[in-house]
Amino acid sequence: MIGRRLEQERLLKALRSGESEFIAVYGRRRVGKTYLVRETFGDDFAFEHAGLANTPMRRQLQAFRSSLKSCGHVNCPALSDWIEAFDQLKELLERETGRKKVVFIDELPWMDTPRSGFVSALEHFWNGWAAWQKDIVFIICGSATSWIINNVLKARGGLHNRVTQEIALKPFTLSECEEFASSKGLAYTRQQIVECYMALGGVPFYWKFLERGLSPAQNIDLLFMRQDAYLSREFDTLYNSIFKNPQPYRVIIHALTKRKNGLSRRELSKDTGLPDNGKFGQFLEELEQCGFIRSYRMFGKTKNGMLYQLVDNYTRFYADIISDNREDNPQFWSSIQGTPKYNAWRGLAFEMVCLEHVDRLKQALGISGVVTNVCCWRSSKTLPGAQIDLLLDRKDGIINLCEMKFTSDEFVLNEAEISELCRKREVFRSETGTRKAIHITLVSANGSREAVTSSEVQSVITLDSLFE
Repeated sequence: MIGRRLEQERLLKALRSGESEFIAVYGRRRVGKTYLVRETFGDDFAFEHAGLANTPMRRQLQAFRSSLKSCGHVNCPALSDWIEAFDQLKELLERETGRKKVVFIDELPWMDTPRSGFVSALEHFWNGWAAWQKDIVFIICGSATSWIINNVLKARGGLHNRVTQEIALKPFTLSECEEFASSKGLAYTRQQIVECYMALGGVPFYWKFLERGLSPAQNIDLLFMRQDAYLSREFDTLYNSIFKNPQPYRVIIHALTKRKNGLSRRELSKDTGLPDNGKFGQFLEELEQCGFIRSYRMFGKTKNGMLYQLVDNYTRFYADIISDNREDNPQFWSSIQGTPKYNAWRGLAFEMVCLEHVDRLKQALGISGVVTNVCCWRSSKTLPGAQIDLLLDRKDGIINLCEMKFTSDEFVLNEAEISELCRKREVFRSETGTRKAIHITLVSANGSREAVTSSEVQSVITLDSLFE
């Protein structure tokens, strides 16, 4: 298995423990949650079930009964409610002795249909029986991350503080994608892997479709640009499967695609036309919990400084590129390689990749152990203005002003570029009043000879550092 070593060990540790374990595995859709559980336990489950999408309670119960019968409860009666369903699961598990029993319920949030009493039945099953056994590993899984967080991890009722292990499964890093690409025989350079990452993110499900012998551009055309492409409907599927009413979430996402550094809550409400109330806050919270957006503060802001930023690579690629293929050109992505549109997208996308790998940037700077705030900043007074997309505000008295450039060759840092970086630095110093030392850090895919010799640039970080 590529990556996931820590997560796999935590699952196996639960199997070896002398107590019953309640494990919640959650994360973005397509990130490999089900694969992790199956590969770890080799399908050796005492009971296994998957909830059904957009299906009423009656059908959910029928499917649960079918799973009970498949796992050995052949005389399971028809189920009228979830209390009875979990009682039958208890009966099935009591028949097996002598080993730890792994129960795996995938897409559990889909089972919680309106007025079904599912959560209270789950509480009754765990608190009234399973938690008191010594041999149960109860694993729940789902892409509706916000449901799991709000109804299980942050539950105020019977499930409060009942989860013994929570595994928030993250997308692959660049190094893990490199390992995955190598296992598929893609023979891509690190620059090509980054180009794939900028479009696909670290979502293993997307990467598994890449075919050896094809360039990154050819593969992306094959995945997204044809009407019959493997993932031509992925955007709708992604949001429809997570949110019961996806429209307001998609409206927020659409607004965030227009501003790379993000928008404040007030700006988002104005741009989307959605009222700024408690429900709006819930939309933002759930999008963040599911890994599509992040919230952060601009440098120096203590009040009204919170911004919301789109961070899901695929979603941004869909908004910027895929949705622009209005003529259904099957080679659309290949046809715009090297154009201004492509270069503009690539520059922004690389900034997001750097943001996702800030820990690697810190490692390259030798500050892994230094407490650091990651933020951005934009001028509110000076004309012409200044905008800094990534600042590393360190507790050791230094701020790294990061300039990120993705070019096919070495980045040419000429006198004009250096002058502009210095201007940004001085505007930032003047408007914020910071007394910290400000170091200009160039993050360039292929480095820059000029930057190495410039006294104004303190450090240069290349792609290799993002992979280590």
